Amino acid sequence: MDLHANAALSWSGRRELAARVVDQGWTLAAAAEAAGVSVRCARKWARRYRAGDRQLLDHGSAPRRVANRTSAERVAAIAKLRKLRMTAAEIAETLSMPLSTVSGILTRSGMGRLGRLGLEPAQRYERQRPGELVHLDVKKLGRIARPGHRVFGHTSNRGWQRRSFQKGWEFVHVAVDDYSRLAYVEVLTDEKAATAAGFLRRAVAFYAQHGIRVERVLSDNGACYRATVHALACRSLRIRHLRTRPYRPQTNGKAERFIRTLLNGWAYAAVYRSSHERTAALDGWLWHYNHRRRHAALGHQPPISRTNLLGSNS
Repeated sequence: MDLHANAALSWSGRRELAARVVDQGWTLAAAAEAAGVSVRCARKWARRYRAGDRQLLDHGSAPRRVANRTSAERVAAIAKLRKLRMTAAEIAETLSMPLSTVSGILTRSGMGRLGRLGLEPAQRYERQRPGELVHLDVKKLGRIARPGHRVFGHTSNRGWQRRSFQKGWEFVHVAVDDYSRLAYVEVLTDEKAATAAGFLRRAVAFYAQHGIRVERVLSDNGACYRATVHALACRSLRIRHLRTRPYRPQTNGKAERFIRTLLNGWAYAAVYRSSHERTAALDGWLWHYNHRRRHAALGHQPPISRTNLLGSNS
């Protein structure tokens, strides 16, 4: 039953009050005094009682008509723009509407947060054994000349800071086994084909030390992975090389997600005085990731638990 939390009378109390006035001939004052409410309240329930028992329920306080209600066509337009992953501010500017109105409509329609709104449903997959597929990727990191805005919190003159604090780039090459999530990482000077091919050979040797034979590798369409040198390296290692479809980085999502974890846990997790100091910290973090860090997708077990050398500390 819909009753207001602060209602003085229950439904049966209202019915009894109204019946005394309408059916039994009580005065409004006497019925109101007996029920402990005002004469005005007694008059209201008596009037509603004459219209039927259901009228004794509380009515909504919202107005029946709202003069400035947003039209259904405009609400549909907001929903379509939201599915194009436009922010509330962008939609408000496009439709010349107040931001508060657009935000309220998005919230009420369940589209308040973008998340994966408008994207294809995530198609999750996992290979059946270690080495069946290894994901490859490269992340570019600025060299450290001295601590920059991540340490001092500067927010202005970002271009000047990059010129002052960075001395070019370093390239973090990563390999992640699809089944076990066991990872191998090196910080190298470039992302040329010969460099990527050398990294692949060392990655294959790393996995072999853990009892894993690499059968396939998956990478994006970067120049280093499309080069003949890299193709020859795959052929000599008897590895099949797969590449993602253009503009679909989610296909290589395990490498992308690992890189985000790598940056948060290693590259940006401490104050490094130099690139050399940052690189020196990589081995310790990577060992912790492979042997100690619990992985939600692995039943909260570390990647080493899914290799052929369970418990190996190599």
